[in-house]
Amino acid sequence: MKRPTDLAREHGISTQAVRNYEQDGFLPPAERTPSGYRIYTELHAAALRAFLALIPAFGHALSGQIMRAAHQNALDELLTTIDRGHAQLLRDRGTLDSVRKAVNHLTAAAEPDLPATTRNIGELAHQLSVTRATLRNWEAAGILAPQREKGTGYRVYRAGDVRDAELAHLLRRGGYPLEHIATVVQQIRTAGGTDSLARALDDWQRKLNAQGLAMLKAATLLSAYLELAGAGPGA
Repeated sequence: MKRPTDLAREHGISTQAVRNYEQDGFLPPAERTPSGYRIYTELHAAALRAFLALIPAFGHALSGQIMRAAHQNALDELLTTIDRGHAQLLRDRGTLDSVRKAVNHLTAAAEPDLPATTRNIGELAHQLSVTRATLRNWEAAGILAPQREKGTGYRVYRAGDVRDAELAHLLRRGGYPLEHIATVVQQIRTAGGTDSLARALDDWQRKLNAQGLAMLKAATLLSAYLELAGAGPGA
């Protein structure tokens, strides 16, 4: 038997945080003493270790979904959520690689050897999995500068614009504010300098690696919890 303080002390969190995690479904329900005090066990301790390890790997919301699915022995839902997280990390790595390869081509919006690929706002939004409003916000911040079709006034995103949008998307996922991204893009456009971009990409690479390692740690602790709970294919 464990008290809330026992679980809280292991991770340096408050006892109220432990109670909140249980209330939110991130820990299995605790039994109560006749006087109403919660009774925690090693099962709850293992669940808390798994949940806190999942957060740097998948974020708070997805970590909560994973733990609730674990408590319900909804293995398919649990694994699907984890797979989505791995797929997003893989996509981020691919985008990072693409941006690195495109750095030398970001110095001008229209180089002669660039393919004449264009997108409208809906197509570009779909490509990046963002909303049209997001692209408009990036334009207002000075990150994107699409041309306009004569007559209709519709935005036209050419190859250079698409690359700038990919760069903005990557840096936003890295937590950079729009003002910083606009500065980086402007420097690339006007001066051809890549120092700011290189530092940002190196920083994002470190974040991706840290997330990947966090996924490995979280998988170990989640597996230990599932085994202790008797969840899984044979349960």
